[in-house]
Amino acid sequence: MSEIHRITVDPEQCGGRPTLRNLRIRVKDVLDLLAAGASHAEILQDYPALEEGDILAALEYAARQSDHPVLHVA
Repeated sequence: MSEIHRITVDPEQCGGRPTLRNLRIRVKDVLDLLAAGASHAEILQDYPALEEGDILAALEYAARQSDHPVLHVA
């Protein structure tokens, strides 16, 4: 099931960058932690306001951002 509904964008919050459930925790921050090797449990411990679904939403958001059309030049 998709968790993308947890991603919020508010021009008045975090410079309009994507956050998780308007918590002022940026999607990028969660992705950076995952890339650095942090486990889901460690992230949830460091950010008690987050839920497992928020981490999955950040990953889903990143996956969607990386999918772009490929243009072929003849």
